[in-house]
Amino acid sequence: MADSDATFDKLAGKAKETLGKVTGDKESETEGKLQNLEGKVAEKVDDVKDSVQGVVNRLKGEE
Repeated sequence: MADSDATFDKLAGKAKETLGKVTGDKESETEGKLQNLEGKVAEKVDDVKDSVQGVVNRLKGEE
């Protein structure tokens, strides 16, 4: 997942969660929480991928 997709999921999820809270729609609130969490997880996965790629590059002698 691209960084922009993760950011979109976080923002859209937070908006959906807030709308659900305001309107009392628990389903929308829960969907928003999940979408926000998906975005956060995707960002962490991308961070790990970048870190692993950095280690691989150093081991290969690339920088």
